Amino acid sequence: MIGRIALVAPVVLAPLMLACGPAAAQDVPGIEICTVEKTMERRTSCLQSNVDFLQKTMTRLGMDHQQKLDAANRQIDGLKGSLASLQKIVDDLQAAAKKTAEDQKKKAEPPPAKDVPAAKEGGK
Repeated sequence: MIGRIALVAPVVLAPLMLACGPAAAQDVPGIEICTVEKTMERRTSCLQSNVDFLQKTMTRLGMDHQQKLDAANRQIDGLKGSLASLQKIVDDLQAAAKKTAEDQKKKAEPPPAKDVPAAKEGGK
């Protein structure tokens, strides 16, 4: 079935393609070689077309790069906020660790001796 369609399609489409006539060439924007133009008007038009293309390209690329810079700056700002909050957490943890170490040091030291009445020296 597919083989029949493949054989019939070119036969059916060929007269339709011929009836449409030649396709008009599309002007694809880009840099053109203007030195091949003979007349000054066509050469000037070609050069102006190149200038317009380059200006549009530079504008588009400038906007693209500005959007990327703006996105990067937003990301940097977000990371700065995260860094500040993480730094606060680290400072809090270090303070808690220092306090815990001081508490353990105090527990490890023997308590100061209470005033015990002195033993009589001449008890005999």
